[in-house]
Amino acid sequence: MAGLQEAGRLGIRPFEESKPIELRPNWAQDDVQSVMWAVYRQVLGNEHLMQSERLVSSESLLRQGKISVRDFVRAIAQSELYREKFLYPNFHVRFIELNYKHLLGRAPYDESEISYHLDLYTSQGYEAEINSYIDSLEYQQSFGENVVPYYRDFQADRVGQRATGFSRLLHLYRGYANSDRAQGRKQPRLTWEVARNTSSPITAPDSGSLSGAVGGGRGDVYRIRVMQSASPNSTVVRRSTTELLVPYNQLNNKMQQLNRAGSKIVSVTPV
Repeated sequence: MAGLQEAGRLGIRPFEESKPIELRPNWAQDDVQSVMWAVYRQVLGNEHLMQSERLVSSESLLRQGKISVRDFVRAIAQSELYREKFLYPNFHVRFIELNYKHLLGRAPYDESEISYHLDLYTSQGYEAEINSYIDSLEYQQSFGENVVPYYRDFQADRVGQRATGFSRLLHLYRGYANSDRAQGRKQPRLTWEVARNTSSPITAPDSGSLSGAVGGGRGDVYRIRVMQSASPNSTVVRRSTTELLVPYNQLNNKMQQLNRAGSKIVSVTPV
């Protein structure tokens, strides 16, 4: 319960309580409907969707089983609707940040990723830029053909994950009830961190807000709540939760150590 309370303070509780959404074999029409709306929510950054904006043709193909969930994700991201919401109004680096968030479920990890996508868009165009996420090995290994993309870096439990991912994704994520366009910011959010290969400390949102704001000083101390699985040789299958107090200047290294040890970071909050 304590872990869920901390997740609630950071605005990520829905992701602690839910499992990835997948269109499984022998699905019913209700299953397709749920998956379809989950894809719209993820790829459009929680944006309200008007009836006139729906991709009726692609929806029909998904219902008929003629395209996969990954194909439906691609159809939305390649659409004029997506361009109007995220490409045209924003600085291009902000657009790339949102592509990572919407299509891979994480924030950019370093400056080379930003540079790669800037060059790709300039040299090969919009469709190549979008396809580079959806056709990537990372997408295939994370979501396959029929799992709806989701925010992966809110749980430190996968191979190749970077400790900076948690705080950077939280910096892009502004709460379960918010949307990317409602944030009203067209400039990139991660320029300083990515350029200097650093990560901001994490603080809970202001009271009554699910902003997921980050910030803090180098003299601050943070509480990391960690969930650890029982030993493989143990007869106990329950997980234990522990807390660590870590100075800000050691925060990133400690999160990396925990990630390598296979521990799940539930929350990071100021003391």
